Formats: sequence, C-alpha cells, structure tokens
Amino acid sequence: MMRTRQSVTVLTAAAVILFMTACTQGGFTSEEQSRILEKGKETEVMHIFTNLDPYELDFLHQLSAPLSRQAVRSSAYAVLKERMLATVRDSATAGVGIAAPQVGIGKQLIAVQRFDKEGRPFEFYVNPTIEYYSPEQKWGWEGCLSVPGERDTVLRSTQIVVSYRESDTWELLRDTVEGYTAVIFQHEVDHLNGKLYID
Repeated sequence: MMRTRQSVTVLTAAAVILFMTACTQGGFTSEEQSRILEKGKETEVMHIFTNLDPYELDFLHQLSAPLSRQAVRSSAYAVLKERMLATVRDSATAGVGIAAPQVGIGKQLIAVQRFDKEGRPFEFYVNPTIEYYSPEQKWGWEGCLSVPGERDTVLRSTQIVVSYRESDTWELLRDTVEGYTAVIFQHEVDHLNGKLYID
C-alpha cells in the first residue's frame, strides 16, 4: 500500500513536470498565449515592443526559443501569424518584415516580404537560421518597427542561405536569397538572436 501511494505520487509529479515542460519548451508560455489570444483582438494589430521602454528593450535583447511542431499546430500559432501580418501591414507601422519578439513573443518566427517573388508576398519562417553569409557586403539604409523614428546604414551580406522548418511537414528546407530580401532576412533573424540594427 505504501509503495503504491509513492508510485502514484511519483507518477503524478512526473506528469505535472511533463505538462509544464510541454507548455514552455517550444510551446507558448501562458503570458505569450494571453498576448496572442487577447480577447476581442484576435485579428487586430499587436503592441510593438520598442527600444523606448526599458522592459521592452530588455525583452528585445533576449534570445528567442525554437518553436516545437506541436506549437505550430496550435490555434495560438495560427492567430499569432494573422496578428503579426496585420501588424506589419498596418498603415501606422507598415514594414517589410517582423519577428515574433517584436510583439512580445520570445519564439523563433519571422515574416518576410519576398521582394524577389511575384506579387511580393509576405511569408512566414519557423526556426530560421542563416547558414551562410556571402563575403560580399553592401551598406544600406534600414529602419525598424522597434526603433521608431530612426534610420541608419547597416552593412549586410548581399547573399545568404537560410534554413527553416516547413510548418506542415516539419521538413528542414533551405533557400538562397539575394539583394534586398536577403537584407530583410538578416534584420529579422537578428531579432531572434536578441540584436537590433542599432546595436
């Protein structure tokens, strides 16, 4: 009887730990879920974290965690994509790319406007990593939704190879990108690594 109770207690504790791990590792924290699924604002723009607020700036300088396959299949992920897209397309804050940390979500997700594709669509990338930076670099003007009212020149590689997870199959894909679109990728991946262009 004593052993059975201990076994049940151990199993219960293990289940709680596994549940908590599933909710935070690769998934969204409760704070992130609240931010994403803000009642009545599921399709509205999100608050953009900026360098003007010390707490938000500290958050923007943190490393983002990878998204799990389970998180990408969640309703919170679907809503996050819609709201990030609404935010980057909003006339008040229009941009050409956005990273999840900019809206207070510490996960590896970016949206990039593909100027190198017909129609210039926005596309989302899960757990993106830049595997190759060309030695050829070029100075160019950049701005950032998280650094309002400022612009400056930044030295960027003219060609990159980016790898990322395909959200449906979870296959690891690679893409070679050049020109202005390569600059956007570099800028957004920097956000996932806790770096702003002004750094």
